[in-house]
Amino acid sequence: MNNTIVHESMKMRRLRRAVEVSADMFLKNGFDSVKMSDIADESGVGVATLYRYFGTKTGIVIASMTHLWNKLNEMFSGVFESSVFVSQTGLKQVKDLMRMYIVLFEAHKDFMRLLGEFDLMIIKDDVPRDQLSEYEKSIMNFFETYDAACKIGIADGTIRDDIDLKLFYLSYGHALMELTKKLIKGEILPSDNFSEGSRELEMLIDTAVEYLRKR
Repeated sequence: MNNTIVHESMKMRRLRRAVEVSADMFLKNGFDSVKMSDIADESGVGVATLYRYFGTKTGIVIASMTHLWNKLNEMFSGVFESSVFVSQTGLKQVKDLMRMYIVLFEAHKDFMRLLGEFDLMIIKDDVPRDQLSEYEKSIMNFFETYDAACKIGIADGTIRDDIDLKLFYLSYGHALMELTKKLIKGEILPSDNFSEGSRELEMLIDTAVEYLRKR
């Protein structure tokens, strides 16, 4: 029995290693340039094992993106749980949460570029929603922190209490996410000028904060 447990534990560690390795490779090279055999060579996990556990390359792509989102969650949670953050008004907490997108734009361009590729891949491959349940959990973790901040703001009088907070979160979250991805993709039209991308995001955040502000 103990030998079986040890064997399973070692197997899971090797598979986690494969996910971590694939995530790094995807960040550097994108999805299309990385083959399952490349991941196997780099991680030391056989190709057959990768296919047996993840099913397809799409399976390990989803696992890798979930891993990357969880790493970001861990990084941001340290900030959002700090005494400095929690001592602020609810409105200021929400603004700082939304400024996360500026951090993603300025410091995590490779991840945001990969996220754009991921969205297109999911649509193109028509991936069933049930295969994205763990991925969805990893990207929705921010809602609980946001919801708590809004409730603090309503209680301290800085946030109005007559709006649908979930709808607000989704609307501005989608807008900030798509703007961030567009800025990172780069200029396309002659009239495009993304040299002040951070200020564009800041303006959208300021608009959202003013909408929330209790008069």
